[in-house]
Amino acid sequence: MEKGEIRINTENIFPIIKKAVYSDHEIFLRELVSNAVDAISKRRMASMAGDCENCDEPQVKITIDREKNILKISDNGIGMNDEEIKKYINQVAFSSAEEFLTKYKKDNDEFIGHFGLGFYSSFMVADKVNILTKSAIGDSKTFNWSCDGSPNFTLEESERDSVGTDVILHLMDEEKEFIEPERIKSLIKKYCDFMPIDVLLEGETINKKNPPWRKQPSELKDEDYIELYKYLYPFQGDPLLWIHLNTDYPYDIQGILYFPKLSGRADWEKGEIKLFCNQVFVSDSIKEIVPKYLLPLRGVIDSTDIPLNVSRSALQTDRKVRSISSFISKKIANKLKDLLKNTPEFYTEIWDSISAFIKIGAIEDEKFAELVENSIIFETIINSDKDVKKYLDDKSLIKSKEKFYTTLSNYKERNNIVDSKKIIYCSDVIGQSSALNICLSDNKEVIKSDPLIDAQFLPWIESKNENYQFQRVDSEINELEDKESKEIVDKDGKSNTDNLKDIISKALNNDKVTVKVQSLKSKDAPPAMILLPEQMRRINDMGAYMEQKMPGLPEYHVLLINKEHPLIAGLNKITGNKIILDKKDPVENPLASKIANHVYDMAKLSVGGLDQEQIINLQNNNADLISDLLKTST
Repeated sequence: MEKGEIRINTENIFPIIKKAVYSDHEIFLRELVSNAVDAISKRRMASMAGDCENCDEPQVKITIDREKNILKISDNGIGMNDEEIKKYINQVAFSSAEEFLTKYKKDNDEFIGHFGLGFYSSFMVADKVNILTKSAIGDSKTFNWSCDGSPNFTLEESERDSVGTDVILHLMDEEKEFIEPERIKSLIKKYCDFMPIDVLLEGETINKKNPPWRKQPSELKDEDYIELYKYLYPFQGDPLLWIHLNTDYPYDIQGILYFPKLSGRADWEKGEIKLFCNQVFVSDSIKEIVPKYLLPLRGVIDSTDIPLNVSRSALQTDRKVRSISSFISKKIANKLKDLLKNTPEFYTEIWDSISAFIKIGAIEDEKFAELVENSIIFETIINSDKDVKKYLDDKSLIKSKEKFYTTLSNYKERNNIVDSKKIIYCSDVIGQSSALNICLSDNKEVIKSDPLIDAQFLPWIESKNENYQFQRVDSEINELEDKESKEIVDKDGKSNTDNLKDIISKALNNDKVTVKVQSLKSKDAPPAMILLPEQMRRINDMGAYMEQKMPGLPEYHVLLINKEHPLIAGLNKITGNKIILDKKDPVENPLASKIANHVYDMAKLSVGGLDQEQIINLQNNNADLISDLLKTST
C-alpha cells in the first residue's frame, strides 16, 4: 500500500472548496456524474483508436446503502491505473481532459469535466471518499484510492469485476438528505437530465437524455419544441414562438429560446433561460449572456464557448460573452423580420405579447434597434370609408381578427404625409373617444399606443428619427375646425365665440383652465372636450411615471367648447336674455353658470379627470340643474 500527500499549494484545500469554490453542496452530484459520463466518452474514443474495447451498454449507476450511509456513483468508462490516479487525482486542479484531448486530437466539446476541481466537491458532503477503479487500457489492475478530507491519501491494489470507476462517498451525518432517492432524482433532473448516457438509480433510468437543441431544426416538429417547453416550464401554457440556435461559427452554440406569454410575473432582472455546458445544467442566471431586455425569454443555451469559473457556477464576463450576447440578439431580430415578412397575420396575433421585448430592446440597444426598425408595428384605427382592401392587397396594412396593423413608414405613405411629420395616436380608446371619433369622421387614421411603454418609446422614436412627430388625438384639433362657420357680431363688436368664451371663463373662475371656442366639423362632436397640449401632457405623464402612479388630469389644460352643439347654442341664448328675461349681467345668471360648470365636469369625466367625490358632486349638481331647467319651462 502506498501513502502520500496530495499536491496542493495550501495546507488544506478542502475548506477552500467548501466555502469559496462551491457555494451549494448539491453541486457534488453534478460533478461526479459529469466525470462518469466523461470517462465513458473517453473509453469510446480510445476504442475507436484501437487502444481498448468499448463498453456494450454505457451507463452511470447510483447506488444507496442506507445502513452504512454510503452513496456510490459507478461508471463503465475508461477507468484509471495507479499512475493516472496519482496524476489526475492527487494533483488538485490538474485536468485529465486536456491531455486526453491532445493525445486523441479531438475538439474540446467532447468532455464536460475539464474544469479541474470537480471530483473534490464530494468532500462537501462526505468525510471519507474512496475511488475504486480499473483501467480499460492494457492489462491493468484494480486500485483503491482513499482520502478522509485531509491532504493525506492511501493508494492500494484492490478488486473490481469490470473496467470502470466507483466513487464511494461516506456521507456526513448532516448530509443524509443526499441518500434519499427522491432527492437524488430531483438533482439528476435539474443538472444531468439531458446527459447522453443513461443514469440509473436502483435499476431505473432517471434522466431524459436526447436534448432537442442538439438536433438540426429540420429534424424537429412544432410538437417537439412545445414538448420541451412544457417539460422545462410546466403549467405555463404554450410558448408564442421559438428560435433555434444551432451554429459552430463564430461560436459553438446550441439552444432553443422561447417567447412566453408575458404575465405580471415576468422576470426582467434575473431571467429564466437555462445555461448548459455540454448538456450539463450550469445556471439559470444568465444576465451576462442575454441582454436585459431579453431576460424574460425562456429556454436553453448550451455552449462550450461561454467562459465559466472553476466551479461552473458563474460566468466570467469577457469580450466573447458580450459578442455572444450580440449574436443572440441578431438571431432574434432576424427571426422577427422573417415572421413579419412570411407570416404577417401570425406576427400581429403575437405582437401584443412580444412588443415589450422589442421596444425596450430598441431603447436600450442601438444595434438591436437598427435590426428591428422595420419589424415594429402598431395597431391602427382606420376609417371604413378608406380603401382598406387596396392597402391589404399591397400589404401596407395587415388585418388580424378585425384589427388592423401597420408600420410607421406605411402609415405615413398611406396618409400622404410628406411635408408633415405628424402621426396621430390614441392611448385610451374610451377616455379619448370624443377626440378619436372627430378624427375618424374627418377620415384621419389613428394608431393605438400602449399607455405605459409607449410613453417612453414614442419620444425615443422622435429623438432618433426627425421625420416622426407624434400627436395624441386630444392634444390639438385645429384641423377639424369648421372654417366656414359664420360669426355674428353684436353691437359691441363681440362675436358669439367671444361671448361664450367670456361667459364660461367667468363661470368656471379658474385661471388654470384655458377656454377655447370652435365650430367642429363632426356632427357627433360633444359640447366640450379637454385638450392637453402634447408637450404639457408628456411632462405630466413622465412625472406620474417617476412617482409610479397613473397619470391624472393636469391642473393646466384647455377646455374646448364646440359652439355648434345644441347645448352650447342653448347656453348662448340663455345668456343673451332670449329665454330668461333677467336684467342682471349674463355671467351672473345662476342657470348659465350651472350649465357652464356642468359642461366642464362632463368633459373632465370623459377623460377620467374626476375623483370619486367629484363624481358624487356631479350627480347632485345634475339633479339641481335638471330641476332648474324644469322650472323655467313651466
